[in-house]
Amino acid sequence: MTDPQTPTGELLSVPALLARNVARYGNRPAYREKEFGIWQSWTWAEAAEEIRAMALGFMALGLKQGDYVAIIGRNRPAHYWGMIAAQMCGAIPVPLYQDAVAEEMAYVLEHCGARFVLCGDQEQVDKVLEVEETVKAVDQIIYTDRRGMRKYDHSRMNALDDVQAEGRAAAQRLGPELDARAAALDYDSTCVMLYTSGTTGKPKGVVLSNRNIIETARNSAEFDHLRQSEEIVAYLPMAWVGDFIFSLGQAMWAGFTVNCPEGAHTMMTDMREIGPTYFFAPPRVFEGQLTTVMIRMEDAGRFKKWLFRHFMAVAQRVGPALLDGKPVGPVDRLSYALGKLFVYGPLKNTLGLSRVRVGYTAGEAIGPEIFDFYRSMGINLKQLYGQTEASVFITQQPDGQVRSDTVGVPSPGVEVRIGENGEVFYRSPGTFVAYYKNAESTASTKDPEGWVATGDAGFFEETTGHLRIIDRAKDVGKMADGSMFAPKFVENKLKFYPNILEAVLIGNGRDYCTAMINIDLGAVGNWAERNNIAYASYQELAGHPQVYATIKEHVEAVNRSVADDEMLSGCQVHRFLVLHKELDPDDGEMTRTRKVRRAVVSDKFSDLVDALYDGSDSVHTETEVTYEDGRKGKISATLKIENAEVFGAAQGQKVAAQ
Repeated sequence: MTDPQTPTGELLSVPALLARNVARYGNRPAYREKEFGIWQSWTWAEAAEEIRAMALGFMALGLKQGDYVAIIGRNRPAHYWGMIAAQMCGAIPVPLYQDAVAEEMAYVLEHCGARFVLCGDQEQVDKVLEVEETVKAVDQIIYTDRRGMRKYDHSRMNALDDVQAEGRAAAQRLGPELDARAAALDYDSTCVMLYTSGTTGKPKGVVLSNRNIIETARNSAEFDHLRQSEEIVAYLPMAWVGDFIFSLGQAMWAGFTVNCPEGAHTMMTDMREIGPTYFFAPPRVFEGQLTTVMIRMEDAGRFKKWLFRHFMAVAQRVGPALLDGKPVGPVDRLSYALGKLFVYGPLKNTLGLSRVRVGYTAGEAIGPEIFDFYRSMGINLKQLYGQTEASVFITQQPDGQVRSDTVGVPSPGVEVRIGENGEVFYRSPGTFVAYYKNAESTASTKDPEGWVATGDAGFFEETTGHLRIIDRAKDVGKMADGSMFAPKFVENKLKFYPNILEAVLIGNGRDYCTAMINIDLGAVGNWAERNNIAYASYQELAGHPQVYATIKEHVEAVNRSVADDEMLSGCQVHRFLVLHKELDPDDGEMTRTRKVRRAVVSDKFSDLVDALYDGSDSVHTETEVTYEDGRKGKISATLKIENAEVFGAAQGQKVAAQ
């Protein structure tokens, strides 16, 4: 008898998994969406009917096998259904970042040659229409939300509801062909094409097959014992591989429920209402939540502050041990139980994390202090290491072996090795097929034996077999004295402080390290209001003397911590400045997944970098910015440069700042 968990001829595609889920879980909830404050729900059977109507409607509009279908919008069941419907038709879905500007969208639409575009709302339709002179392949625009669309030219534009109605009307005529197209899909058919974030250049189209997605979803779901009863919240960009594997790949394999919040402004409320059992977030989300917590505690009364600090100290001492099932004394157990009653329980409920059974963070390294904060409260937060080219999973942390300084062991089915130069290589069933229209990059990234170069530097611990990632291989360098330069390690320590949103460390090939820092406007603005400090803009607040004094305290505290790491003690920050603007994807300084483009930042702010190293006390600068409506402008500012104390291996031993 065939193992039902092993893909067979019946489970070689996502549409095949959908059919299996209808048979197994037909009346159980598959998707929920909150709209106008009300949760709507679809069972697997109802979702399958919606998807089939959509696929038939696409065919009625002329969608052919091998066509590309772009999906642009927020997380909505209809948009996930659109991806599955495209697959049923033998087409290839290409989700795009909804916050991308029209120029960025134009590149992807033109590169993949999308004939159909499924837009979430009027804003996304406008961006597609804005670039139609340069993007020639788009034949049909379909929109989910009708608001504002009545007066548009509908000669090649339709509401999704109307497309589905057309599909239902054509079911008898087109049904047999749709079934034939779905049946023709196999393990090597393209499941999705996802574009990289483009940290170092133009985004690349990563072609992922059904084999890549289904094998990875199966292996990773079994690793964490994911069940049909799991609840997840789908809120991350649909163009990101993380959202695709969790909200579509694993959801289809395990059959669990995908919940789509109403929007970013209702996210916290929606999280509390759903109570996800399986939760994924990049470090920035956890950093933001921690900042919110710290802001609220600053506004709390004296007794509440004492209670929070006292029990968080208990949690940090014994929480991780309790989570890993290690022995803890009765007094500490009692103290932790009281903390759970008065602090951890209410706090987890506020964050919507009360029911989380498995939580993950990835995308970039998370600060150890932030990671330990969540685990100390009893949240089973773990790290994974992955890439778009791997269908996410390269390594994962098994329960009971979770640490803040490693990313775990190779995921099931994944082989990992370290190259002679320290670069991490892997191969697995999830390894991508190719970069679309880019054979040269494919060959330089994936060798004939299937080994993929990650671009990250790391090593395996001899005692535990866990992988430690030092930094991006291209970012790891050496100081002038030969000591290691690993910027992400220090930047994450700085971002533990709620006042610091982003930090960029500079120092490769130099005598000492310096930093450019973004303050967190929410946290620092809250402090300013409590202290009756008036400010008119981010720029004015960032330059306030008391803000500089606070940031200096944080930098020096991080220096003390870094001094204790023998390998990276040379990465202490000697001089810093607070930037006059937030690093912004619209200005090209970050990717859409909020990763800093170091080369762009170093080039754009070269005058600031020079001033950090020439002994200047201040520097005047002028910077081009992009406003929300797409207009360009310039802002100018005079920035103060501050010296910070650095320390020897013994934390109290000061070394004169350069």
